[in-house]
Amino acid sequence: MAGQFEPIPGGGAAVALDEVEISILRSLAVQLLELIGPGPGGEESDDPLAELFAEGPSEPPSDPVLQRLFPDAYGDPEAVPDDQLKEYSAEFRRFTENDLRARKREDALGIVRSLDALSAGGDGGAVLKLSADESRQWLGGLNDLRLAIAGRLEVIADEDTELLYRLPDDDPRKPMVMAYLWLGGLQESLIETL
Repeated sequence: MAGQFEPIPGGGAAVALDEVEISILRSLAVQLLELIGPGPGGEESDDPLAELFAEGPSEPPSDPVLQRLFPDAYGDPEAVPDDQLKEYSAEFRRFTENDLRARKREDALGIVRSLDALSAGGDGGAVLKLSADESRQWLGGLNDLRLAIAGRLEVIADEDTELLYRLPDDDPRKPMVMAYLWLGGLQESLIETL
């Protein structure tokens, strides 16, 4: 089971992780949470009606990673010549981005919580066992982590990914590339398991 998800009874998945892998996954998920930020109004609210009626931003984020995580509904607003499409896109973002942020936040928190709940095995690793719902949450979280790293690496197309394999070992992006590729393998094995 080393490094790949495998099915478990009840529709869930399990993967063996060592201490370093657990630490990397947790660190990346926490960084993603910091990037996504708190809920509407700057902090989590206990009032579901306030959250329901809170409007999100109408402008796309300036950070390229956040642009990847929260894409424009109708393509790049600067590339769309039609002002009406830009207006539709702004309205779509205003009414959907808060919910999308909340889901991405929950997925990343799910990763952190499940890693924190692991009890280390004798060799410093552990087997992470996820229910079917937790597996879907992890799938979303792994996807978001890969999108965030792809944004930092400026990976847009498959050709860009191919270039990553040829980076010299002394390239400062190499650790991020290794994380990107490793997360891709984890994500693929979880998809196959589900």
